[in-house]
Amino acid sequence: MREVASSAELRAATDAARQRGAGIGFVPTMGALHAGHRSLLAAARRENGFVVASVFVNPLQFGPAEDLASYPRDRGADLTMLAAEGADLAFLPSEKEMWPTPPEVRLQVGGGLAERLEGLHRPGHLDGMATVVAKLFHLVGPSRAYFGQKDAQQLAVIRRMVGDLAFPNQVVACPTVREPDGLAVSSRNAYLSPRERSRAAALHRALEAGLAAFRAGGDPAAVEAAARDLLEDAPGVDLHYVALVDPASFESVKQTEPGQVLAAAARVGRTRLIDNVILE
Repeated sequence: MREVASSAELRAATDAARQRGAGIGFVPTMGALHAGHRSLLAAARRENGFVVASVFVNPLQFGPAEDLASYPRDRGADLTMLAAEGADLAFLPSEKEMWPTPPEVRLQVGGGLAERLEGLHRPGHLDGMATVVAKLFHLVGPSRAYFGQKDAQQLAVIRRMVGDLAFPNQVVACPTVREPDGLAVSSRNAYLSPRERSRAAALHRALEAGLAAFRAGGDPAAVEAAARDLLEDAPGVDLHYVALVDPASFESVKQTEPGQVLAAAARVGRTRLIDNVILE
């Protein structure tokens, strides 16, 4: 595996791979790699001749009171996993390389995607995420890009961005990877104390309760209530939202249908967690 830190090296490497006839698989990450990232890399390896992964903690998507300074970073472990999973190129730019000057032109996410759930609770987060992904897509060029279903609203924004702005990238969603008790694998799980870690499993239990209500014929209110009631009763869990939404627009739905997203967010201790299930 080759490691590069400059945009020029990244462009040259992907251009050369395309000239050889290889399809490009791209896995953008913020590092602190875990089993969820491993599943994205495995999918990219299966489906492409050349796999690129980026590691960059993007300051644009962190709010003033969020965890940019303390976000987990482990360059050595990240590189070891990327090599083990068959990445051909690791792009590890500095902040100065990505943003030589503070960017004055940024993407702005609008509509329901910006006004609800993560857009409401983390102002500016989706704009910052979309801006850096757009730049990375531009640098990598035409590719298949792999994202986890756990960040469902992020996934919806990226799909809409690719469609609205005609990016030459295909967005591939991969299933959420979970711990044995159902907790979605996340870099932020490292912040949880053992007691908090046990309590955090309530998030997935609540979503499963909502899914069971759907399978029993419940309407959107019943599905949301089943999940909300469990979380409101869970000790040490500060519920932010539970919502059943359309997977593309993230607008509320009037009737339940397969494919809709039941999303939830909560704070356990000082750690904010998000998760979702797809009605099926």
